This record gives sequence, C-alpha cells and structure tokens, in this order.
Amino acid sequence: MNSNELHVVFGTGQVGGALLEHLAGRGLDVRAVSRHLPAHLPDGIDWRQADAAYPESATDAAKGATVIYQCLNASYTAWPTLFPPLQHGVLMAAEHTGALLVSFENVYGYGPTGGRPMTEDLPLAATTVKGRTRVAMTHDLLSASATGRVRIAIGRAADLFGAGVTESALGRQFFPNAVAGKKVDFIGDPDLLHTYSYVPDVAAALAVLGTDDRSVGQVWHLPGPETVTTRAILDMVEARVGHPVGIRVMPRLALRAIGLVNPMMRGLAEMAYEFEEPFVLDTTKYRTMFGGQVTPLGEAIVTTVDAFQRSAEMATS
Repeated sequence: MNSNELHVVFGTGQVGGALLEHLAGRGLDVRAVSRHLPAHLPDGIDWRQADAAYPESATDAAKGATVIYQCLNASYTAWPTLFPPLQHGVLMAAEHTGALLVSFENVYGYGPTGGRPMTEDLPLAATTVKGRTRVAMTHDLLSASATGRVRIAIGRAADLFGAGVTESALGRQFFPNAVAGKKVDFIGDPDLLHTYSYVPDVAAALAVLGTDDRSVGQVWHLPGPETVTTRAILDMVEARVGHPVGIRVMPRLALRAIGLVNPMMRGLAEMAYEFEEPFVLDTTKYRTMFGGQVTPLGEAIVTTVDAFQRSAEMATS
C-alpha cells in the first residue's frame, strides 16, 4: 500500500488515538471517525463526526477508504448491548467501500484456558456474557470474510496499559494510585503470569495488519512486552515512583457482593477468571510473519509512570 491511500480509524480512544498518531507518523492519509471531536487530534488528520451504530452514517464517514480500522468500544456496564451495533455499522461501511477491515479485539472470546497460553487456533469457548458477545461479533466478521463480502484482518491484544490508559486492570486504580502513594487495586492473584499489551505496540501492530496483505483473512495476536507477573510490574513501578506501593487484592466473592448493587463490579466479577489462572498471550504467529519489534517492558513502565506523574502534577498546578 502507498501513502495516498486513505486509512480511516473508527474510535479515537485509548487504542484508536494511538493508531491515528502512528499512521500519521508514517506519512499516510488518515481520517478519524468518532461521535465527538477528540480532545487531542494529531495535526493533518481529517475528522468526521458519525455514530457507527447507524450503518449509513458510518458508510458516509468512511467514503474513499482503502483500509478501515475498528477501534471502537462501549460502556463496560452495557457492553453486550451497545458494542455489536457499533461493529455492525463499521462492517457495513467496509462492505460498501470495499476497504480492508482491520478489527481490534480483546481475548474475552477464549474464556478460561486453565493457564494454557492463548494461541490463535484456541477454540472460542467463552462462558461469560461479555465473552459470548465477543464470540458472536467475531463470527460475524469471519462469516463476512468467508462469503467474500469483506476482506478482514483481526488483531487481538491482552489487558492494555500505557500513558493515558484508564479502562484496564492497569488503569485508573493502578498507575494513578501508585503515583499518588496509595495502594493499587487488583483482582485475583498478582503472582501469576499475566500478559499486558502496551498501547503504542498495539497501534504499531494494527498498522502493519492494515498495510501488509499477508494479514488478510486471519486472526493475529499482537506482540508486546515480555510476560511477567503483575507483582513484578508493581516492583518496576515502585522503583520508578521512588516509594513503596501497596496492593489491595479484591477477591471474587467481594466483587460479587458489591456487584449486587454496582453493575461495574458485577462486570468485573464476571471476568475475574483472567486473574485467577496464568493469562499468557502467545504472539509467535505474528512475530514469525511480520517480525515483532516491541517496547521492552521496563521502558514501557517508565514511560507510563512518567506520563501519569505529569498528569498528576498538571491536575494540582
């Protein structure tokens, strides 16, 4: 693909925003699509307002696209209801424009693996509400690909972290708390191996899927820093912030109890299995095909801590 082809990114949040910046940095023609004007939009990027839940609106916003990236998300408490229509709208936009659809996914669809590393050929055997929703959405994409309606490439990542990332296990209850000298909140066992995906690496890998035809028609696990335990990450965070950081582990039973009156906690309890067994994303397939230059974990942690420290300083200045 060349630089005069149009890359359209649906969603300007944690992943979409990073992808926009990465694509623009490669000199590509880029358009952002979201319901609201992003607070920070890289220079030179076209922006279109659209609600992807309405296929006509999504299609109009994607006119001229060579590649469409689906980086949308929905409210966690209403995820199973709100997310499928968003993907459907983007899928229709790709079908009408003839663009390659690169769809970003999490790994909810696999369900519990008993600690077995997740590979792309692992059955989609989710048992949770969110997991079954993800499976249905994936099947919609694969069906569209199998029938020749749309060319697709699916990129999957594990729990996200990075500068500005708040909606994650290493989000608003982790790095900001650590910077502020508070205990970090965590679900499950912090001494188990757990893959975390660094958002800049995710963005770079999605861009590869959108610019290399070898990606088409397949699912890819996106590479990132080495997998360690969450406690090892906390040790790195402590070293950077310069003070001890305690950890407050919330057991599943407590989440369920709070979930009786709090929908967010109920949703977290549903996915708690991810932190109660080793959670390892195998990215061998991607690295074998495309290489896998990623950010070393120590560097990613330092960059993330520094970003949250700057945010904290700005908030109090």
